[in-house]
Amino acid sequence: MGLFSFFKKTDKVGRDSALDSNELVKDGKSAGNKQEVKTKLSFHPEWNVPQEQQYVFNFLANDLQPLKPNQLSLSAINIEEDARNGAWNVKAFFRSSLNQAIELGEIELFILDKDDNHLATKMFNFKELGVIPAESARPWVFVFDKAALETDTVPEEGWKIAFNLISLRGHQLDLDESWKQQLPKEQQEALANIVKDLPKLGKKEVNFTGLQARLNDDKSLHVSIFIRNGNDKAINLEQLPLEIIDANAKQVAKGSFKMDPVLTVQPNATKPWTFIFPAELVDAEDADFSRWTARVTQ
Repeated sequence: MGLFSFFKKTDKVGRDSALDSNELVKDGKSAGNKQEVKTKLSFHPEWNVPQEQQYVFNFLANDLQPLKPNQLSLSAINIEEDARNGAWNVKAFFRSSLNQAIELGEIELFILDKDDNHLATKMFNFKELGVIPAESARPWVFVFDKAALETDTVPEEGWKIAFNLISLRGHQLDLDESWKQQLPKEQQEALANIVKDLPKLGKKEVNFTGLQARLNDDKSLHVSIFIRNGNDKAINLEQLPLEIIDANAKQVAKGSFKMDPVLTVQPNATKPWTFIFPAELVDAEDADFSRWTARVTQ
């Protein structure tokens, strides 16, 4: 594979980014009472590593700090920019302190600077790393192409490569505390199942999906909407101009809602919220709510 040729005698091990293996691996076995795990160097089975290069890898591996039991870690080494296309070749050790071998699938990774600001984001297929033996450290080069970079400047010392924990946990229901108090557990679980079955969001997409519409006797319109956040950061809504369109493409309500307090939707999550349009903002004559859409107006 030739990736080991990126590693040099002048390289040094930098920051470590570790997480509990339960974030990535289900049904992991306990490591017992072991306090620390010193990981052993492990090469990809397809690598044919010359003896001199083995010395370089051993030198780097000896500088790795022990892990706690049942951890997975990315230990930063160095970044080399490809002069041909601007991509970053990010050298690191992927480490496991599990007492069993593992093989992972697709995982999104970040490059963070010394202040934990995002510099790059990309999805990687960890199957390419092969099966990782128990309590081992495997050197690898993660290539962040130009499109994955958020800066043109390679970071100075103190940067790290890290797992995107938000993407690992999957898209979730973000239920406001007031809803938790009012809804029985069964209804909360039903909402969570609906959220799980909704179409996947784009990485930076914010989407408004209708859940329930009810026209009251006083002619006011009550609509419950899923506010869906595909970003890896929370969004705060202070003012929300909305219109409701029925199955016949008729505008049946339009208004602007001031959120007080500000409505926060957590990263990679969906929050249900109910909006009440007073009668003077509703034109529901002959309205067809068999299908309807909520739109944010300008």
